[in-house]
Amino acid sequence: MKKLIAYCGLDCEKCEARKAKLNYDWALREKVAKSWSEMNGVEITPEMINCEGCRADGVKTVFCGSLCEIRQCALKKNCETCGNCAEMEKCLTVGMIISNNAEAAKNLKNKLT
Repeated sequence: MKKLIAYCGLDCEKCEARKAKLNYDWALREKVAKSWSEMNGVEITPEMINCEGCRADGVKTVFCGSLCEIRQCALKKNCETCGNCAEMEKCLTVGMIISNNAEAAKNLKNKLT
């Protein structure tokens, strides 16, 4: 499985938080913080937009690092991704992602290398 595919199947290479961190792009951090704050109904500051990828070594956003139920479940089950979990097809937690994101579902089902 490609290392920058998250446990849920999303592609971290496309994540603006990761791009902002790697490119030292403060304007992009501000944009993502504003967008995520509005989307989640909580204050997210540009300093919080700091992530190198869900399954990659290095820093994570607060959500990805400690609040994401999908990531915590996969770590607990010692699954490379949800695509390696026998319960994926009936899982309501990852189902929220894969039912609304065909690319994430494909990434998990294909177990990209």
